[in-house]
Amino acid sequence: MGKKGKKEKKGRGAEKTAAKMEKKVSKRSRKEEEDLEALIAHFQTLDAKKTQVVETPCPPPSPRLNASLSAHPEKDELILFGGEYFNGQKTLLYNELYIYNIRKDSWTRVEIPSAPPRRCAHQAVVVPQGGGQVWIFGGEFASPDGEQFYHYKDLWVLHLATRTWEQVRSPGGPSGRSGHRMVAWKRQLILFGGFHESTRDYIYYNDVYAFNLDTFTWSKLSPSGTGPTPRSGCQMTVTPQGSIVIYGGYSKQRVKKDVDRGTQHADMFLLKSEEGGEGRWTWTRINPSGAKPSPRSGFSVAVAPNHQTLLFGGVCDEEEEESLQGDFLNDLYFYDAAKNRWFAGQLKGPKLEKRKRRRGKKVEPEGADKQESGGASTQAPLEVVREVVAEDGTVVTIKQVLPAPSPAGRPQSDEEDGPDEAESPTIEPSPRSNAMLAVKHGRLYLYGGMFEAGDRQVTLSDLYCLDLHKMEEWTALVEMDPETQEWLEETDSEEDSDAVEGAEGRGEDEEDEDSGEDSGEEGGEQHHPLVRPGEQFADYLPRTEQYWVQLARDAAGPGAQEKSVLRAAHATASAFFDDLA
Repeated sequence: MGKKGKKEKKGRGAEKTAAKMEKKVSKRSRKEEEDLEALIAHFQTLDAKKTQVVETPCPPPSPRLNASLSAHPEKDELILFGGEYFNGQKTLLYNELYIYNIRKDSWTRVEIPSAPPRRCAHQAVVVPQGGGQVWIFGGEFASPDGEQFYHYKDLWVLHLATRTWEQVRSPGGPSGRSGHRMVAWKRQLILFGGFHESTRDYIYYNDVYAFNLDTFTWSKLSPSGTGPTPRSGCQMTVTPQGSIVIYGGYSKQRVKKDVDRGTQHADMFLLKSEEGGEGRWTWTRINPSGAKPSPRSGFSVAVAPNHQTLLFGGVCDEEEEESLQGDFLNDLYFYDAAKNRWFAGQLKGPKLEKRKRRRGKKVEPEGADKQESGGASTQAPLEVVREVVAEDGTVVTIKQVLPAPSPAGRPQSDEEDGPDEAESPTIEPSPRSNAMLAVKHGRLYLYGGMFEAGDRQVTLSDLYCLDLHKMEEWTALVEMDPETQEWLEETDSEEDSDAVEGAEGRGEDEEDEDSGEDSGEEGGEQHHPLVRPGEQFADYLPRTEQYWVQLARDAAGPGAQEKSVLRAAHATASAFFDDLA
């Protein structure tokens, strides 16, 4: 009797511990979020000056990641919203709205009054009602130093036909979070997972919510069965049969003080609505066969024309206690829910090469005959046929056409094709994580993302396209040279070192950046998130001059005089810090 009571008490204790953890995170983050709310409100004040819709043709958007890219349900357009950019010293968040016209290959910046605040890592879902709507939930805002976070729990809808934003206020929705996933299911939005992070604590979620698009009400679902563990950044798609698939994702847990261990999940679950049961759902774990993606995080997801789920890139982290190294990827995988099977996406190569070869044979038939008699296998494309036996015993035949090497050991294009073809490199997106994907008219569009080169983070602004019906080759619509990107890591290191030492002059030792965070925590002093320990508000202002100038320039719009922009930037920044002081 006593033992049974202890077991029951232990079970209840685990539930209490989880509840206490969420309460602890919420309490600690409340102060940080209250501080950041002042900055968000300031940005909203700047945005409030926009009173009419302004559409301005523009160059491609600046580099960013964790934005949303959505296909217009009726027009040949892609909709880009939000995102973030880090230059080694400052984190910039966006609430810009861009429209990419596919047929004209042109960008337009659309400024709409009463837009959502700046954010990244939100979710955007398109529904066809009313000429097209984009529903956006959650996401996060970060302080310029990237050390404090505000997690949104707001719901917005962009009416594409009227070019208007609307905030939909409905109680009972998910808590503030980012990295969650959301899909349209019948006349509902279904939301899963995500995470909430403060300076010292974090929590990952595996809860499920539904928002009714007819009644504008939230409801929390309680599916039966064993579902996924808490995670963010997973794959979430609707199958042709009407179920919802959850795959992979990322989470971390604290193994000891100041040491976290991340987990790249590779499991898959099916969330199914029970027939005849209003609001009743069931979790089932499934084990797909085929060529599965390697475990990774930061991958991007879209739905292919045949209702298969497409997965691109990401990063495979090799994590140790004191270091984190990642291999960035640019591979493609397809998941077929009807067959419960993964397939590796393999490109066939451009047809241009085959046409050139055929033309060559017509122009020089005698030479072609001689080559064929001397060894046709070295002068014609090779068709490789492989039979692969899957886990369930199914035999899959894979055919691939490859150019064969010439007798001299060089690629055939060096011998037969013209110089232009021989010199043309393979066009493909560089390996990356947190890119944005969208599919329109059977074509996959990929924009931005990031990768790391040593200690440097490179944020991308390139745009690629792939015809998913032909699966031949990528087309670069917007190219970018990562070497041209600004990076201010050294300046940031100097400032961190100064904060640690508390010295008035600048020190030369830039190696111990982590000690700046430790000293701030141990001192117990309350610092505003925008001001480093040991600084005054006046010390921070010159360091962020470019930041405020950019905000003033955005608010003033195109054509504003530089002197007016600078005056507005200094006035706005001074007023902001005076209020805080």
